[in-house]
Amino acid sequence: MSEFTKTLCPYCGVGCGLEVSPPAQHNKATNRDSQGNPIWRVRGDKAHPSSQGMVCVKGATIAESLDKNRLHYPMVRDSLDQEFRRVSWDEAFDLITQRIQTVRFTQGSEALCMYGSGQFQTEDYYIAQKLMKGCLGTNNFDANSRLCMSSAVSGYIQSFGSDGPPCCYEDLELTDCAFLIGTNTAECHPIVFNRLEKYHKKNRKVKMIVVDPRRTPTAEAADLHLAIRPGTDIDLLNGIAHLLMRWDYIDTMFMEDCTSNFPAYAEVIRHYPPEIVAHRCGISIEDLETAARYWGESKRVLSLWSMGVNQSSEGTAKVRTIINLHLMTAQIGKPGAGPFSLTGQPNAMGGREAGGLAHLLPGYRVVKNPQHRTEVEEFWGLKPGQISPNPGLTAWDMITGLENDAVGLLWIAATNPAVSMPDLERTKKALLRSPFTIYQDAYYPTETSAYAHVLLPAAQWGEKTGVMTNSERVVTLCQAFRQPPREAKADWEIFAEVGRKLGFEKEFAFANSAEVYAEFVKLTKNRPCEMTGISHAQLQSEGPTQWPHPEKSDELRVRSYELESSTLNSSLQTSNSKRLYTDLRFHTSDGRARFGAYYSKGLAEPPDPDYPLVLTTGRLYGHWHTQTRTGRIEKICKMHPEPFIEIHPRDAARLGIVDSMYVEVRSRRGKAKFPAKVTKAIAPGTVFVPMHWGSLWADNAEANALTHPESCPDSLQPELKACAVQLIPISVEVTAKDYQLQSSKG
Repeated sequence: MSEFTKTLCPYCGVGCGLEVSPPAQHNKATNRDSQGNPIWRVRGDKAHPSSQGMVCVKGATIAESLDKNRLHYPMVRDSLDQEFRRVSWDEAFDLITQRIQTVRFTQGSEALCMYGSGQFQTEDYYIAQKLMKGCLGTNNFDANSRLCMSSAVSGYIQSFGSDGPPCCYEDLELTDCAFLIGTNTAECHPIVFNRLEKYHKKNRKVKMIVVDPRRTPTAEAADLHLAIRPGTDIDLLNGIAHLLMRWDYIDTMFMEDCTSNFPAYAEVIRHYPPEIVAHRCGISIEDLETAARYWGESKRVLSLWSMGVNQSSEGTAKVRTIINLHLMTAQIGKPGAGPFSLTGQPNAMGGREAGGLAHLLPGYRVVKNPQHRTEVEEFWGLKPGQISPNPGLTAWDMITGLENDAVGLLWIAATNPAVSMPDLERTKKALLRSPFTIYQDAYYPTETSAYAHVLLPAAQWGEKTGVMTNSERVVTLCQAFRQPPREAKADWEIFAEVGRKLGFEKEFAFANSAEVYAEFVKLTKNRPCEMTGISHAQLQSEGPTQWPHPEKSDELRVRSYELESSTLNSSLQTSNSKRLYTDLRFHTSDGRARFGAYYSKGLAEPPDPDYPLVLTTGRLYGHWHTQTRTGRIEKICKMHPEPFIEIHPRDAARLGIVDSMYVEVRSRRGKAKFPAKVTKAIAPGTVFVPMHWGSLWADNAEANALTHPESCPDSLQPELKACAVQLIPISVEVTAKDYQLQSSKG
């Protein structure tokens, strides 16, 4: 037996392989933290194809959080003003099942809601779908991926007929031009960026374009940094398309054979000449033309994006407009090229595969599709019509459902909405109204635990065995290397036990997570995300595996199917395929990729004289989401000791703000305060705040106290990346009225 256990980093969607060994080893000193506590040793797994042994500070220090502030026992209270009392699991399960039954019979299943997480393993996701969407008949399961990746999902489905990033990390080292938009990859997906930057430095002919209002570490490495105004992404992308068409950098043969709807798109981009686009975006015509030339002259263009694109009221439109550039120039289905969404969370991809959003079903199916519902009902042994044809409540819908008493029970697991949701004061007030909230997490306290009636202790990374899928569709087995502390249980085990106690014994008769996964992959048969050839045993023996990966007996079927069919699903590929759409046929009804024609609408809340600045939010290198883990790790807290607000010197001088001065930031919904960081790294008119600090970690420093819930009409993903704000220097007595007058003059 190896002294190291192979697993996966549980932070971002890069999916870095880790090897973990016990604190005490033969002939070695016991590994301890600065307080002398034994901690597991962590190193990068050199055999993992995605990360190749590399690891960032988060992955390197992950074990230090394992035993800090853990929730050990089920706890309950009758009302939020009471203290929690410890109960047995049986008591907790009885209380939960009784409450579920009461809500079902008094309000109906549509009053039951579960809000899950991209931190789940695929087995957790799958059992939650079977319980909620199958047995209980409500599609009210959503996940924090709604705040993260749903625009990418929507864009891929509308353009290609199916979700699924078509690229792989090998493309980072094969491209001629990397186009990064709305992503601070160096800090948010550091190992992906390390691979790209190393390749870029060795190959000076390779171009890197970074589109971001901030001069981030990512932008510092670029050949061209386009510091566009927030909300002008579509203007920029349509402007590049205008020039590609004007200069004849388009592949007409590919477009005629493999795409549809180009005439509508061509009509749109006609209205985006360089003069107009440069003015709207706040960049020079020369830089716009350079970006278009880099794209047009490159044989292999790889685009990368993340939250800066997805978290927008135009999120789906932005994703599709990026894809449009690839379709114009035939930059897809070949090495080094394609539209590559960088997933935010470790298993947001696995969640998409398992149906882990309110409009999805397992195997890349959608609840609105009658055939998809029938397939899942038959597989689960449910009566026809058991799965609702209506998409369930999204994460934000659950908040508004609490406001209007439509939600009778809210079950939150492995996420922290009392920090991460938009319009945070409204969110907190809604959570206070919840008649019954179950909160399932590994840690206590968190900000959300203050709103719970029941606390369930969850096993976390390293304490349960399961599967995760990263941004490049690589599936990795995350093996448990220690027992859960005290009475903590795996998330899927908790969901399954509730299912059994509700009377669904045969539906949840799983002995272990390997059996859960074996059932799930059967639902991927003949689907774009086919994984029937993947199992816990196969992953253990063969290592991380990329999908599509059908059973070996099915490979001949797939090959012959590809030869026979030139339309729907013809791009199902064999297990050796690293890229999707290599045959240039897509999962649409006619096999063609679809152009999306969008005019730019701009921000849902643009600046005005009262709120003259645009606030954008984001992550820092060391921290993860709401600090539930990283806030408990000494090295990371020293790296990022406090939140801050970045302000351009021009804006700071106008407002009398100097470096380190505390500044109150106000939006139409709330306020917060931060020490100022006066820097030219932020564009004038824009300010930046990191999103990691909730009320447990700092006073009045919640970025989402300021943001609004306006969302993309297709993906329903909120525009967390931009809202209008005003700044007031706290050390100078300036009334809001005087400030607004000064702002309007400035």
